[in-house]
Amino acid sequence: MAQKYGGQHSPGAANAPTGLRTKKASRAGGRVNFLFFPPLILILKAFTSEPIVMATYLAALGLLLLAAWLTREGLFAQEAFESRKVARRPAIPRKLFGAILTGAGLSIAGLAGHGPVEAIIFGVLGLGLHVAAFGFDPMKSKGMGDVDEFQNGRVVRAIEEAEAHLAAMQKSIASLNDRDLVSRVERFQSTARHMFRVIEADPRDLTAVRKYLSVYLDAARQASTKFADLYARNHNADARKNYETLLEDLEQSFGSRTQKMLADDHVDLDIEIDVLRARLEREGVKLASD
Repeated sequence: MAQKYGGQHSPGAANAPTGLRTKKASRAGGRVNFLFFPPLILILKAFTSEPIVMATYLAALGLLLLAAWLTREGLFAQEAFESRKVARRPAIPRKLFGAILTGAGLSIAGLAGHGPVEAIIFGVLGLGLHVAAFGFDPMKSKGMGDVDEFQNGRVVRAIEEAEAHLAAMQKSIASLNDRDLVSRVERFQSTARHMFRVIEADPRDLTAVRKYLSVYLDAARQASTKFADLYARNHNADARKNYETLLEDLEQSFGSRTQKMLADDHVDLDIEIDVLRARLEREGVKLASD
């Protein structure tokens, strides 16, 4: 189905975020997606071989597909790590495991089709080429030395929780297959992530805006889920308008709070919180207790 083109100078783009908040294309595509296709050749090899060799080829296929998946997830994790000023290293080195499994898969395939010498050569080449193409996972946390470890830990945990709420919002709205709504949610996400970056730069700001990262993003997630369920059933125009208005209010509130953090101005924070709370409660979202 054709989709409406949208750009910087298109109708409705006046409020599109710019600069820091411009969405970047994910690097987890292209080369890494290509990894899923060559192993499929092993299916043909497997089903034209005797049972033991067939099982060996299928084992190699499984390892190579698992390696491709781990590599792609590793790239996603690295992108998230690199986008933040304060971040823990990924708990699981997915790209490293992907490289090892690639070598193991190619080694098993070489053993099934050729012999032990070829198996060793294929394994070493697979491991080396994978590392050359995709590199290693981040091995050290970053941005956690300027402020005490406890404070940085609080920031990391709060932002990880906030990112989970944003991801849930995106998932709910993406299920509607509506490009305009997806783009609108992405604009709000960009505004929220701008706040995250400011907090990472100065973790002392976390206390003042913790409700934004937990209570209000959780409420936005709830509202997105409720709206997606309703809109999927009847495409109610009023519900859509109310949801878009809610996103506008959230974006303005998050943006305003971020600018005041940058100006080191904590005046009227309680008033802003009360206004945002009232707006969310009008949408029928039950807020967690403070």
